[in-house]
Amino acid sequence: MTVPSTVGDGSGLTIPSVPQERTAPMWTRLDELLNHGAAERPALTYRGQTLSYAELRCQVGRAAAGLRRAGLGRGDRVILYLDKRIETVVAMLAVSAAGGVLVPVNPVFKPAQVGFVATDCAARFLVTTAERCQSLLAELGSDAVAEQLIVLGLGSSPVVASIPETAISWETLCAGPAEQTQEPVIDTDLAAIFYTSGSTGGPKGVVLTHRNLIAGAQSVAGYLQHSQDDVVLSVLPLSFDAGFSQLSTSLAAGAHLVLVNYLLPSEVVRLCARHGVTALTCVPPLWLQLASQAWPPEATRRMRYFANTGGAMPRSMLARLREIFPTAKPYLMYGLTEAFRSTYLDPAEVDTRPDSIGKAIPNAEVLVLRPDGSPCAAGEHGEIVHRGALVAAGYWNDPERTAQRFRPIPSSGSFGELAVWSGDVGYRDEEGFLYFVGRTDDMIKTSGYRVSPTEIEEVAYASGLVAEAVAFGVADERLGQQVVLAVTGTSDAATLRKTLEHDLPRYMIPQRIVLLPELPRSANGKFDRGVLRQRLTA
Repeated sequence: MTVPSTVGDGSGLTIPSVPQERTAPMWTRLDELLNHGAAERPALTYRGQTLSYAELRCQVGRAAAGLRRAGLGRGDRVILYLDKRIETVVAMLAVSAAGGVLVPVNPVFKPAQVGFVATDCAARFLVTTAERCQSLLAELGSDAVAEQLIVLGLGSSPVVASIPETAISWETLCAGPAEQTQEPVIDTDLAAIFYTSGSTGGPKGVVLTHRNLIAGAQSVAGYLQHSQDDVVLSVLPLSFDAGFSQLSTSLAAGAHLVLVNYLLPSEVVRLCARHGVTALTCVPPLWLQLASQAWPPEATRRMRYFANTGGAMPRSMLARLREIFPTAKPYLMYGLTEAFRSTYLDPAEVDTRPDSIGKAIPNAEVLVLRPDGSPCAAGEHGEIVHRGALVAAGYWNDPERTAQRFRPIPSSGSFGELAVWSGDVGYRDEEGFLYFVGRTDDMIKTSGYRVSPTEIEEVAYASGLVAEAVAFGVADERLGQQVVLAVTGTSDAATLRKTLEHDLPRYMIPQRIVLLPELPRSANGKFDRGVLRQRLTA
């Protein structure tokens, strides 16, 4: 594919120009990425079902028409609470085609997290399975979910009696013809809200425009050199920006995406062999599991690249993966949901600087700045700041946190442009390569997720079992960081753990619960996570 050059739009923002090929389309909406794939080529596979690009376009058109008939209007939020399957991708693209705003939530979310998202973004529609719908309604009630429920498997599920009669079955929604009219959407309209943990409070919704998603797809597909001959294995959740990027970059190049709901590392190996996978992106904990597997030649023969995101890859693991995939290029990547995609290390530089997160992806600029916005000198630590076409529009329904994170760069020379100040500390070497040092807040980076300590602490407090609670992360080779919860006022760690397991997604559940007589405090009376971390890891 042709990677677009960049131009100014007169406002100081960097936007993609029309690609150099005169016949290349100009994409406005996310779903228009579908138009690049050759009609007869495979687009999407799940288990034993494969759709060509022509078939996928047809299903998306029918679903989009069904959503409009059901009352979906331009800008309406649609929550998708589904595991990976053909219908998940069809629904994502159909929401875009119908002019709605996609809100994909992690399928491991418990009802409380889904309810928070639904309330926060004032979702009008929710697409889910009959079993998940029953669980949501039982814990939250119908008023706390969405105005309109669209349910997969509604006619064949034994739980159908508990679902309101107003719910629409997915099969009925998609039964009508695909309309030819299209919504008058432009590329700066909202396309999606990705909910990610914040350092305080509940999840925050990162608002992405069509322009963000399309520019990201074009940029990443460009440097990964995706083509219609690629077979990409989708292992990461589609609610995770890196997982969604695998979908969008595959579509942008007309490649073949194979969906898998990750259960066992052996299943990943089997699918790589069965489909001749050429591209595989994972987070470090998953790579650790895959590195211990036996990889037959048919599973590695076509592998063109493997990529890492969501945390640093240990050198020993990188060496092992290069043994497994001797002809594949390693891409070490760094990303931020608020900037969608950020940097990558050129595979040619991996041996020279394996600890680097590389340089900015095409059509983006990543800077290291002092608090006053001036650029740091080589080797000087500062905040990693992102600017360009991939920078999100802000946080949904949260002007205060938006103003804190999305701010102009005084030294950029642009007018009115907002950059995203990541909260990550890094530095740049003499040759311009970037290095990640750590975070300026208390976020826990575990299993490829950013976890808010507050979310864990609130569940602990809600249990009524503890007097005080502090969650934090400590280094862990397998997970990146493991979650530790220190509490006072209880001697019953087993009951507390059962409560946490019921109310939190698996990746948020503490690996350790520490019972203490009191928690350390700083001079201003706040819990001192730093001191606590030192005491418990010394």
